[in-house]
Amino acid sequence: MQAVREFFIQTFGIEAWLAMVLAIVVLAFVITQVARLVFNQFEKLAKRTHTHWDEALIQAARKPVHLIIGIVALAWIARVLQAHWPELDMAEEVFQARNVAVVLAVAWFFWHFFQQLTLSTIERGREAGQEFDVTTVYALSKLGRLVVVIVSAITVAHNLGLNVGALLALGGVGGLAVGLAAKDLLANFFGGLTIYLDRPFSVGDWIRSPDKSIEGTVEYISWRHTRVRAFNKNPIYVPNAVFTTIVVENPSRMTHRRLKETVGIRYDDFAQVEAIVTDIRTMLEQHKDIDNTQTLIVNFNAFAASSLDIMIYTFTRTRNWVLFHGIKQDVLLTIGRIIEGHGAEIAFPTQTLHLANGGPAEAPDAVSEPEGG
Repeated sequence: MQAVREFFIQTFGIEAWLAMVLAIVVLAFVITQVARLVFNQFEKLAKRTHTHWDEALIQAARKPVHLIIGIVALAWIARVLQAHWPELDMAEEVFQARNVAVVLAVAWFFWHFFQQLTLSTIERGREAGQEFDVTTVYALSKLGRLVVVIVSAITVAHNLGLNVGALLALGGVGGLAVGLAAKDLLANFFGGLTIYLDRPFSVGDWIRSPDKSIEGTVEYISWRHTRVRAFNKNPIYVPNAVFTTIVVENPSRMTHRRLKETVGIRYDDFAQVEAIVTDIRTMLEQHKDIDNTQTLIVNFNAFAASSLDIMIYTFTRTRNWVLFHGIKQDVLLTIGRIIEGHGAEIAFPTQTLHLANGGPAEAPDAVSEPEGG
């Protein structure tokens, strides 16, 4: 050690400890630059692959790796200083600080990795036009980050010399007290867990509830609440616990859209009803936008108060709301032309007035023209 010290003093004119500190700094800088070059090359290779986890891995590892290099360099510098000044006696503190910092850097890596993997999965899925459950992707990401936080906290506590078992026991007792005080928050948490597991709806779905004034498109699902964008563009924030006690309809998952109408014909056109029903049924069976594999009903259904009612019940192939109304318009116009083609007319509400004596109302006397007029 004395020879090394004299070598640095004679060669560089500085103390050996200072030279070693400078050497550690330079070495850490060189390793950081090499790591940056390696990451750049790996990133270029990752972009050529069809998977997305490798890009997320590289992006998430960049900063934590640089941080770990700096942590290790600082730990070496502390050891050099400890060797030069033994009276400092900071070896144990430096060792703990290094371990805690490394744990936090690794936790940072996993946190960022789950975040990048989530964003990359959603982005690539949308670019490829693939159908996938965005809610499940977010749920797995949140669950992974929750595990990272718990494991990191336990590891840091262990490195700091804390009794992890006692902390867990205390946490159990404290958790019971907090649970009683925050039962609504826990109810929302488990409601969110139920949504993630059962998946009655996902982000982007149109939902509504007959029990509550909730209808719109699901924009975001968190562990506490679900944000629904109503059709008037107002946001609705629904606590997740609500979804465990109400009926939720999910029209986005319908297979077809139903077309159900009742068309009334005049009583004067009773003779044409059967032919009209037959032509309407034939038209629907041949319509390119009507799915004939589903239920199709066209029948004379009732003698109504002022019309002969024909029930029309069928399903369109499309689920799109806008396209459905275009198909519905085409079908109704065609039905109107069929009725008109048979010389019949669509009925409208009418009333017949009878006088108290039961006889028909007499027409007023005609006014005669004056003679020679």
